[in-house]
Amino acid sequence: MRRYIFPILLGLVGIGVLLSLGIWQVQRMQWKAAILADINARLMGAAQALPAAPNPADDKYRPVFAQGRFTGERLFVISGMADVGGGVQVIAVLQTDDDRRIMVDRGFLPDQDKAKLLTVTAAKIDGNLHWPDETTPYTPPPDAKTGLWFARDVAGMAAQLGTEALLIVARADTGDGIIPRPVDSSTIPNDHWGYAITWFLLAATWAVMTVALIWRIRSGASKGRA
Repeated sequence: MRRYIFPILLGLVGIGVLLSLGIWQVQRMQWKAAILADINARLMGAAQALPAAPNPADDKYRPVFAQGRFTGERLFVISGMADVGGGVQVIAVLQTDDDRRIMVDRGFLPDQDKAKLLTVTAAKIDGNLHWPDETTPYTPPPDAKTGLWFARDVAGMAAQLGTEALLIVARADTGDGIIPRPVDSSTIPNDHWGYAITWFLLAATWAVMTVALIWRIRSGASKGRA
């Protein structure tokens, strides 16, 4: 009987660890689902006046409106759109009626249109506050020749444009043929169920291997007695 103790303990510990990892991933999935539900509730809320001092912790995804005039200052962020192809996100400066300078992500402009003159000036923006987390240590700086950015970096863009460090992503058409790309939760992954299935399958595999090992030990003992 003693020869079975180690493989049984090894099997039980391994199965327990793998099952606990799978359960943890299920809990993470439920946690992420609650976060996504909260984000969706915020996104679909009624727009309110732009807060005086919004911040990412409290105001990310908050629906807001702002009214003023586009100053003509803008920068482009390299982007792409399904069924359209390559292009840029248009980040424009809006001088509000109460004399604030803020950034507006007006949406997507295809490559063939990015050289055209943007003529819309007066605007009322309906959108969501956003501080997208798109930069990594490997994101290159803006191209010195073209001025193109490779990711939306609110702090960096605000420093270049001389605006408040906030971005309103328009959820309605702002003109000039720019295609609005409202914020939504579809880009926020919730892959924890897949991870959970992986851990549960590994636990099942570990259990089968444990049974096979015990069977092998038992068969060897039977042959030895024979």
